[in-house]
Amino acid sequence: MINLLKSFQRRQFLSTVAALAIASSIPLTAQAEDLTLRIGFQKAASLLTLIKAQGTLEKEFAKNNVNVKWIEFPAGPQLLEGLNVGSVDFGYVGEAPPIFAQAAGANFVYAGYEAPSPRAEAILIPKDSNIKNVADLKGKKVALNKGSNVHYLLVKALEKNGLKYSDIQPVFLPPADARAAFERGSVDAWVIWDPFAAAAEKQVGAKVLQSADGIVNNQSFFLAERTFAQKNPAVLNKLLDELGKQGKWIVKNNKQAAQLLSPLQGLDTPVVELSISRYSHDVRPITDAVLAEQQNIADTFFELKLIPKKIQVSDAQLKPGITTAGK
Repeated sequence: MINLLKSFQRRQFLSTVAALAIASSIPLTAQAEDLTLRIGFQKAASLLTLIKAQGTLEKEFAKNNVNVKWIEFPAGPQLLEGLNVGSVDFGYVGEAPPIFAQAAGANFVYAGYEAPSPRAEAILIPKDSNIKNVADLKGKKVALNKGSNVHYLLVKALEKNGLKYSDIQPVFLPPADARAAFERGSVDAWVIWDPFAAAAEKQVGAKVLQSADGIVNNQSFFLAERTFAQKNPAVLNKLLDELGKQGKWIVKNNKQAAQLLSPLQGLDTPVVELSISRYSHDVRPITDAVLAEQQNIADTFFELKLIPKKIQVSDAQLKPGITTAGK
């Protein structure tokens, strides 16, 4: 596996993740006392699920008196709730959950992100549906997980096709319940991310009405609880480094990764292979441009009254000069 730091522009990396007062490539030194790193994950998230199964984080962090605890969540919004109440220190979610969470007062920071994966989310319709395009969704029932990354896809896809969000009937359901409603015909369409989308395509013949390609970037984010990030910059740096290595391995070993993930996600290998082929797995440091995109999403949601107040995404940015442990 290639070291993540070699894939980044050194100066850019030090201005973001390493802005946690890591002035250079400071190694993770042994903690004076045991520290527990609580990671919130979703089985659908291949990077975290695979690294959890392989136990690489536990092995690396054990050398420095850092314990790793994994806490599973069904989707991003629920994971953010866990972050907000202090039950997790780190997590991986789509682009929309942090917007809703920040509007609700969650105390987190953006630690890194996964480069755009627009083919990894889509609006699906049943195989025998007479819906031909997004414009045909007017007046239809559309299932989605409220506050998830696909919420923004739906809004922008409707807008691109001359419809307003109010022109459809949103049905808010978590992935498992949405799949059931989709199969029994209780909803006309389902906006969902991989691997759930890939599973519906392979298993029940669902058709992709519209992917995010050409509409939204579909970036995912690594978030950290603010106090944890301030006190443990080296731990966070090491964690992102290991995730970057894992991402590069998945890209180069797609089939093998799919075989390993298949039993973990409870999906057939072809489904997993299709799913992971549509993600970038490219872990990068946060930039101003990425946060500007998040701000556009936040502004859109505020205008639609999906969030109760206007927010400044930059308030959740890691900034130089943060007080770290021992200072």
